[in-house]
Amino acid sequence: MVFGVGLSIGTVNTVCATASDRAGKNPPGRRRGAVPVTWRTTLTFDSSGNARVGRIPKHGRVITEFADLTQRGAPTARVGHRALTASDLVATVAYSVIEEVLGKAPAADTAVTVAHPAGYSDDHVADLRAALAGVGLDRATLLAEPLAAVSWLAAERGPLTPGLALVYDLGGSGLTVTLVRVGAGAPADPIVGEPVRSTDYGGRAFGGMLAQHLKRHGGSVVSHVSDADAGELRARHVRRSLALVYRGLRIADVTMADVDRVLVVGGAARPPEVAEVLSAELARPVIVAQDPERTIADGAAIAARDAQLDHEAATHRHPGFSLFRRRLARVAAI
Repeated sequence: MVFGVGLSIGTVNTVCATASDRAGKNPPGRRRGAVPVTWRTTLTFDSSGNARVGRIPKHGRVITEFADLTQRGAPTARVGHRALTASDLVATVAYSVIEEVLGKAPAADTAVTVAHPAGYSDDHVADLRAALAGVGLDRATLLAEPLAAVSWLAAERGPLTPGLALVYDLGGSGLTVTLVRVGAGAPADPIVGEPVRSTDYGGRAFGGMLAQHLKRHGGSVVSHVSDADAGELRARHVRRSLALVYRGLRIADVTMADVDRVLVVGGAARPPEVAEVLSAELARPVIVAQDPERTIADGAAIAARDAQLDHEAATHRHPGFSLFRRRLARVAAI
C-alpha cells in the first residue's frame, strides 16, 4: 500500500490530510477510528523539551505567529540548550502532527508533502527543508500552496483542460492570489507572474470589520450581529479584495478573459458569500471544496501519494504501470 500525508501549516491552523492508493485504508500503524485533521498552530514545550501542538494552557508560554517565515521578527524559542528558529518551529509542528496521525515516524511506503506559501524565496524554502531534515523528515517534499490546491483540483475535476486557474486563498491571517497554468503542457513552474498577498482580507481582518460595525452602531464587541448583516459585510469584504485579484492579473500581464476557472481555498472561504461574490464579479466558474480549509492539505497528500506511486513504478515496475495505478487510486477515492 502506498500512502501520502499532506500538511498545510498556516498562521492560525494546521491541517493534515491523507491519501491512499486503496480506498478505506488507514495510515500505516494507525488504529481504526477518527484521525485528527486540524490543530491550532501553537506550540508548547514541557520540562523535558517535548513539544505539544494546538494547546493553549492557562499558565506557561505558548508560541504562536511563527508559521510565516517572511515576517520580520518571527518568534524563536529556546528549549533546553537548543535555540529554535521559526523554520525549526514549523518543522516541529510537522513532525508532531505526523507522529500523532501515523502513530509513529513515516514508514518507507509513506510519502510526506509539506505545503508552504508561494511567496517564499529560495532561502526560505532551503531553511524549511533543512529544519525538516533536522527533525527526521528529510524525505519530505515541499510544495507551494497553490500548486497543492491545483493537485486537489486535478484529482477531483481532472483531467483538466489546459488553461489558467486563479487560486484565491482566503485564510485566517490574509489573502493570497496566485495564477497557475493547469492541464497538459503546463510548464514545470506553472505559476504565472507572482503571488500577491494582503493581510487586509481574511478571517482576522473580517473580525476587525465586524468590531468596527458594532462600534459605529453603538454595540459592544460581544453584541450580536444578525446573519443578514454579517452576510452583507462579508460580501463587501470580498468585493474589496478584488483589488488584489486585479493587481495579480496586472503583474502577470493577463486579464480575467484569460482565466478559465477560479479555485477558492482557505478556512475563511467557508461562508457561501465568498464564492457567490467571486462568481458574480469575476464571471468565471468558481470551484470550492466542501471544506475549503482542507483543500491545500488534501492536495499535498494527493501529490505525495502520486509521487510515491511514480517512484515505485520507476524503480520496481514497468513505467507504464504508474499511470495505471494513479488512475486506480483516483477511482478508489471516489
